[in-house]
Amino acid sequence: MSGPEGARMTKGRLEAFSDGVLAIIITIMVLELKVPHGEDLESLRPLASVFLAYVLSFLYVGIYWNNHHHLLHAVRHVDGRILWTNLHLLFWLSLFPFANHWIGETRFAPWPLVAYGFVLLMAGFAYSFLVRALVRRHGQDSVIAHAIGSDLKGNLSLVTYVIGMAFAALGFRWPSFLVYCAVALWWFIPDLRIVRALEERQQP
Repeated sequence: MSGPEGARMTKGRLEAFSDGVLAIIITIMVLELKVPHGEDLESLRPLASVFLAYVLSFLYVGIYWNNHHHLLHAVRHVDGRILWTNLHLLFWLSLFPFANHWIGETRFAPWPLVAYGFVLLMAGFAYSFLVRALVRRHGQDSVIAHAIGSDLKGNLSLVTYVIGMAFAALGFRWPSFLVYCAVALWWFIPDLRIVRALEERQQP
């Protein structure tokens, strides 16, 4: 294929690389779940906070993988700006194992929870930057532009992360943790904006 159309970069390698990084992130997190030394159920008690942190972080990584997949399904081409914004997102997601291990090992101490919320916040901003780069590449009349719209859900999530960080900084560790859980559960509900936009575009 020649001409400007042929010069466009396809999204295949970006998807494959992103999937690989997310798989490694999950693998690193699960390796933090150490086998207990005892053989009774009581020996599992010290691992409760670590396992709870892992479940939340696994859910977040899964949500990002799911949304990332739908996001790229709505576009055809990428460019250098998109590649870098995608790397920016992967950078913050790659810090999940560190933040996850810290809150688990400290049993959700306040400042580790602040750091965890900061990673969530920056990953949210990075995802927003990726969306903007994709919209800019494909235009305001594209499927992804119509699907995302003003992105009220994403913006409210960023505000909620800040609230969770504030709770943690004030010493309210469990309200902070529950705020982070609430955002995850909110996003766990399928976001069908892109699916609907694709279906509408395909209708005669």
